[in-house]
Amino acid sequence: MGLEVVSPAMISFSLFLLLASTTQAQSNGVFDVTKYGAGKDITEALTTAWKSACASTKPSKVLIPSGTYWLRKVTLAGPCKAAIKLQVDGILKAPVDPNKLSGGHWVNFIYVDQFTLSGRGTFDGQGKVAWSKSTCHIDKNCKGLPMVSLIICFLFASNMYQNIRFDYITNALVRDITTLDSKNFHVNVLGCRNLTFQHFTVRAPGDSVNTDGIHIGRSTGIYIIDSKISTGDDCISVGDGTEELHITGVTCGPGHGISVGSLGKYPNEKPVSGIFVKNCTISDTTNGVRIKSWPALYGGVASNMHFEDIVMNNVQNPVIIDQGYCPWNQCSLKAPSKVKISDVSFKSIRGTSATPVVVRIACSSGFPCQKVKLANINLAYRGPGGPAKSQCSNVKPIISGIMSASGC
Repeated sequence: MGLEVVSPAMISFSLFLLLASTTQAQSNGVFDVTKYGAGKDITEALTTAWKSACASTKPSKVLIPSGTYWLRKVTLAGPCKAAIKLQVDGILKAPVDPNKLSGGHWVNFIYVDQFTLSGRGTFDGQGKVAWSKSTCHIDKNCKGLPMVSLIICFLFASNMYQNIRFDYITNALVRDITTLDSKNFHVNVLGCRNLTFQHFTVRAPGDSVNTDGIHIGRSTGIYIIDSKISTGDDCISVGDGTEELHITGVTCGPGHGISVGSLGKYPNEKPVSGIFVKNCTISDTTNGVRIKSWPALYGGVASNMHFEDIVMNNVQNPVIIDQGYCPWNQCSLKAPSKVKISDVSFKSIRGTSATPVVVRIACSSGFPCQKVKLANINLAYRGPGGPAKSQCSNVKPIISGIMSASGC
């Protein structure tokens, strides 16, 4: 059998077919995953489409159209050569088994500049199996999920099963997306700068375990605007190193409220500064607006934090600074917190409380809080043990305007 000679015409035709298939996969800068061989499982198609779009020297968009798709663990990484958008109009379903998400996240965006995540779509973490395996909310010796104990995960959220991680993302917008039933934290933000969440929705049952809505750490210029968060833990939690965080027009509940901290659990935590929470509504939560730090352990600084124009509906502990934070009795109370808290204001906080103590400012005896202001606090409580009262320790708050709760 002799060698078959391939004609130049045949080579040219093959190149034409290759170029045609590439052009079909992307049109006008839109990279549709269904053109990359996507079936019910779009993991490989999404990865390939993302890499192609990221390599484009012109602004590009990766499209996941309407439909329901399975998606395994995926990392969508930059840097990209131009602005890039991921438009999710479908429902993405995570693996039900938590063991299939080794490494902690489901969808990870990392090192991307000029990024937009938008669409009408949903990231469904299918977390019910994971919640049933964790008893860490009631047992300090829990086995919980098979990675690390829940208590360690509070600040080191990189070890948790999160629906979406944003790592070192800059100049970005997340809009109109829903995250549903995450196995643990819904969203983790780490090392990001100038990132906005707008019309963002978080949904999980009130009894889901450790399902913080959005956790922010070591990031600057984060904006959470006109969003709705219903979950089983903090609607928004703020870790160390967070600066210039603006939370406006957020509806929170059920859940554990909006929390700064917990702080002081680990050595070398970075300062927290410039936290602005305004025009929010919090309903049926275990806390309202809260600052919390651990006793006895490590130092830290939290300052320039302001909570204003907040409506509370049937909220336990509506206004709270807790520097003796010790969940499940997993800490020592023999020494006070070493975290220094200063320049804090609570203004125009109104509505109803589910507990008689509507304001509790419990600061560290070692480092009393400085420059705490309470202005126009109008919170009603009509249950047993009433009327509404306030409690303050290791602080001399500056009180002005209405103060419906006596004590401080």
